Amino acid sequence: MLTCANCGRESPDDFAFCPACAAPLAPPAAQHETRRTVTVVFCDVTGSTAMGERLDPESLRRVMSRYFDEMRAALERHGGTVEKFIGDAVMAVFGVPNVHEDDALRAVRAAGEMREALVALNKELERDHGVSLAARIGVNTGEVVAGDPQGQTLVTGDAVNVAARLEQAAEPGSVLLGGDTMRLVRDAVAAEPVEPLVMKGKSDPIPAFRLIEVTTGVAGVARRLDSPMVGRDRPLAQLRQAFDAAVADRSCQLFTVLGAPGVGKSRLVAEFLGAVQSEATVLRGRCLPYGEGITFFPVGEVVKEAAGLDDFDAPEEIERKICAVLGDEERGAACATLAQLFGAADHDSAAEETFWAVRRFLESVAQTGPLVVVFDDIQWGEPTFLDLIEHIADWSRDAPILVLCMARPELLDDRPVWGGGKFNAATILLERLSDDDCAELIANLLRRAALPDEARVRILEAAEGTPLFVEEMLSMLIDDGLLVLEGDRWIATGHLGGVSVPPTIQALLAARLDRLSDDERAVIQRAAVAGKQFHLGALTAMFDDDRGADVRSTVMSLVRRDLIGPDRSLLIGEDAFRFRHLLIRDAAYEAAPKAVRAELHERYAAWIVDVAGERVEEQEEIVAYHLERAYRLHEELGPLSDAARQVGLRAATHYAACGRRASERGDETAAATLFRHAADLLPEGNPDRPGMLYEVARAYGDTFEPRLAFAAADEAVHEAAAAGQTALGWLARLERSFAHQLLDPHGKSTQEIRDELAGAIASLEEAGDEAGLATAWRRRAEIEWMPCRFDSAAVAAARAVEHARRVGKRSLLEHALGIRSAAELFGSMRPDEMLASVESAAEEVGHEGLFGHILMVQRSACAAMSGDLDRARRCSDEATALAERIGVPFYVAASCEFRGDFELFAGDAAAAERAYRRQYEILDRLGDEGHKSTAAADLARALYRLDRLDEAETFARLALEIAAQDDLVSQASGRCARALVQAARGEHDDAIRSAREAVAIFEDAQSPVFQGTVWMTLAEVLRAAGRTDEAPGAARAALGLFERKGNEPAITSTKAFLRTLEA
Repeated sequence: MLTCANCGRESPDDFAFCPACAAPLAPPAAQHETRRTVTVVFCDVTGSTAMGERLDPESLRRVMSRYFDEMRAALERHGGTVEKFIGDAVMAVFGVPNVHEDDALRAVRAAGEMREALVALNKELERDHGVSLAARIGVNTGEVVAGDPQGQTLVTGDAVNVAARLEQAAEPGSVLLGGDTMRLVRDAVAAEPVEPLVMKGKSDPIPAFRLIEVTTGVAGVARRLDSPMVGRDRPLAQLRQAFDAAVADRSCQLFTVLGAPGVGKSRLVAEFLGAVQSEATVLRGRCLPYGEGITFFPVGEVVKEAAGLDDFDAPEEIERKICAVLGDEERGAACATLAQLFGAADHDSAAEETFWAVRRFLESVAQTGPLVVVFDDIQWGEPTFLDLIEHIADWSRDAPILVLCMARPELLDDRPVWGGGKFNAATILLERLSDDDCAELIANLLRRAALPDEARVRILEAAEGTPLFVEEMLSMLIDDGLLVLEGDRWIATGHLGGVSVPPTIQALLAARLDRLSDDERAVIQRAAVAGKQFHLGALTAMFDDDRGADVRSTVMSLVRRDLIGPDRSLLIGEDAFRFRHLLIRDAAYEAAPKAVRAELHERYAAWIVDVAGERVEEQEEIVAYHLERAYRLHEELGPLSDAARQVGLRAATHYAACGRRASERGDETAAATLFRHAADLLPEGNPDRPGMLYEVARAYGDTFEPRLAFAAADEAVHEAAAAGQTALGWLARLERSFAHQLLDPHGKSTQEIRDELAGAIASLEEAGDEAGLATAWRRRAEIEWMPCRFDSAAVAAARAVEHARRVGKRSLLEHALGIRSAAELFGSMRPDEMLASVESAAEEVGHEGLFGHILMVQRSACAAMSGDLDRARRCSDEATALAERIGVPFYVAASCEFRGDFELFAGDAAAAERAYRRQYEILDRLGDEGHKSTAAADLARALYRLDRLDEAETFARLALEIAAQDDLVSQASGRCARALVQAARGEHDDAIRSAREAVAIFEDAQSPVFQGTVWMTLAEVLRAAGRTDEAPGAARAALGLFERKGNEPAITSTKAFLRTLEA
């Protein structure tokens, strides 16, 4: 049988034209596989086996045929496609062959009607056969693959299995809805939750709801019209102007508001109607997307409301009420014609007669005052209905009528000159809201309760100016428990970056895309692979054949549909475009089968390489990304072919090259991510994989991400051993050990790491590995931080610098010079020498990235030690800003540490406390326990100066609990903070004991400032204990150390302290 694409009638295969509408008939084209979200309905009869025993097979066949006919009729009436009959079960799909935004609601309405139809059918069956049927129905929404090369409409996917399971779990006579279905119909149904279903192979139970009732004429998800309108002052003024013109001129004005779904058409109209409701009569009608006899349905709603018709009025009552509205002139003919709309009169009218009657009716209503007639969703209106609207606008006289229409832009596909040529017609297109307006909308929806920045950014990025998307994203986050109201603030309970798109929005976008032609769909899928912005040449290159002109014309068609728009081109001679909304791009991308996407990603990568030519390095990360996507899609489909494996290896090669360049320019954060991509793409056993894993560990280590560094280094150690890569194994062991020490200061002793360093250096020297030796000697310098032997660290760092220079690799030299500069800062070198050294190093490796941050910290520290605190603060602010720009939290923490140090020496304890607290909080988030112990001790000292003794004691105790025994800075600083608190509480003996322990810890240290600080702490607690004979000696020891370093603020404060003792 052939099905007419125009009217849906089935005809024999040899018919050339439809006998009902004369449209040409053709066999259905083979459908290509597509991914789409559909709603599946399963219905099954219970107790059919027992019924089969009672009835003759012929009778049973008639009974079941009647059942199937009724079920099919209910399903198809709402636009469902009956996929198959399986025994006694019916399976139908809503969304095949065409997706509609209300597929879920159609399916649920159909399920409700099936249940009601079965009640009516049972009366017939009981009368004729003495039997009745009971059925269970399951309805579920989800993603499937639809269609196949043979043109069948079969769907496959987990959504089908879940629908079947819901049907099996339903009680006879009941309907169970899945969770996603319920979300899409929640405002149109009454339903109650039931026990979630446990399914084999599913980690989480499946939510289910028992359908109680479906409300007629209500949208599945109600739109929020109660929030104050934002960003629509100009279109609102235009609406008001059209209304005023209708009233002043006693004329009919046609005003059409166009806009994409969710952009705010209904909200604008509601705001306008609220302003004129006291001045005018308002009547409303809406066009239905499907159904029988819907041509004049919107008019029927208008007449029904104006005449006060009730659902069950008798025909004569309908005609009487309509006639009461009409005047005496031409009353009879008009009444009969309008009554026909409700089946209340035996009168067949021509379209022209109906037009006249409707116009006369509206003119009659308008005689008592201005009339606003609102028609919604007229893009779904039948051509005859649209003709009627234009007839009213053209021919109404002496009646103040505003015909206000709302439609999506696709109205202009069928009516490109809608309202054109009329002086009394206007059409506006509602654009998206600005980010500021969307932020205001969010505030209104939440009744001004504060929203976390992460949530606000996520919603604004996803919504891109579409109010409905703002509302639905916000609603989903709240419904899913990701946003929780606490007092007057909303709190994020989880990470919001990966939040999915609400199913309501998915349905809207999928329905728009499903209306595209095959050519338009092919083009937009290729554009979606390219990204939010794309070039025309890329689309052409992703097709098999040479169809440049066709691609351009198809792109322009998509522009007219408001799915994409022109964009600024980055390529000479290439036109560029962008998706009007990122979610449109995502929906188009997800609709393409994964195998198609994989091939298109490869083609797009090839196009980039071809266009970039010799400058491909600038685009290499994008090439790597698209090759990786192609590989991952092949991997998801499995099993991998040799060609697919080669795609993954090519992606890894590109990522590794990008990672090396990022590392060379000092962007280790980016390098870590790129090397991680490369490592993950290399299969186990690949000889390059251990090296990639080491690079991941090294980059994370250099940005002080100890958790990530340890995990990658541990992998590298094992894989290097398996591959027999000894030198690399030593380097990976070092990275693992340093990360381990930061994560758990008690878990790895300094001596163990010294032993590893000795072994690594010996092995690397034997191998002549200069790059490895540069790294090992740098790590040898870093291990001297624990005993505070900073002058020795500077010597080891100098060895690292020598090796790095021989290699000629900037990143190695930068890190070696960086650790040397830090050792000079903490060690015995005076400020002027320090500054000259770091400035010379900056000339060698540059002023950006990691070393730029080190340079600004050194300048700040040198200015502070020289007594120029204003310059020190300016440089400190610049260092912090640079660290934030680089995106390495540890560098921010380091900036805060030095800021706190000189603020404390300068006597500003409040500023020091702010800096130290930020340092502590950053390190705590990073899981860097090694540095956090020192930060806790620093914070304790500042809190003591602010007389917050309980807090100071807590952080001093925390520092000592966290710190490793051989971490001298944390052990000594923690004791100093504890001593000061003890002294303030009058526990003088304990205070002196703690301070003397700190001095003893630093006895062999090579750090005048640290040593001077502990001597000054001893001097303070001695003075507090009244031992003024001992305090000056301790203070003079501190003064000698500060003078040796050249720390002027410390020298000044120490001299002042001595003067108080002498007074």
